[in-house]
Amino acid sequence: MKNAIILHGTGDKPIDFWFPYLKNGLEERGYEVWLPSLPNPEFPNRAEWLPFLFENGKFTEETVIIGHSAGAQIILSLLEKLDAKVKQVILVSGYAKALRKNMESEKNVDDYNWEAIKPKCDNFIFINSDNDPWTCDDTQGRIMFDNLGGMQIVLHEGHMGSNFYNQPYKKFPLLLKLIN
Repeated sequence: MKNAIILHGTGDKPIDFWFPYLKNGLEERGYEVWLPSLPNPEFPNRAEWLPFLFENGKFTEETVIIGHSAGAQIILSLLEKLDAKVKQVILVSGYAKALRKNMESEKNVDDYNWEAIKPKCDNFIFINSDNDPWTCDDTQGRIMFDNLGGMQIVLHEGHMGSNFYNQPYKKFPLLLKLIN
């Protein structure tokens, strides 16, 4: 059965932004959708998020994984270690190089094993803005695109969802159209 996993970013919840819109749209198309509340979202930590995803997620050749911001970055770490190949990966406002480092958050990674990630999916899509206030911008998207191939889409839409910058971004029709 085709399934989708949608991962939020730092400080966010499954009810924020375009996440419910996307979940509903995919369910209408027959997808089984998992939109979890990731542990300790204010201080994302790969040591918490990765085991949570491996223990609770279902990853098959019919899986589509979508992540926003830190949720996009954890997907890269997940794919490094995943044994299965997935159908499609879409990273929205994702980033490949650490943005900020502090003692409470271990979400940031400066280097990925791109060669381990690349064979896990044949359909990567990177959606970034050229005006992202958190610097999860088109430059970051280009790093991922250059290493993994696929498609890079550059918009002028800020972070495509941000409570801090009061950007509700409740609908994302383009994203729904890109999921095959």
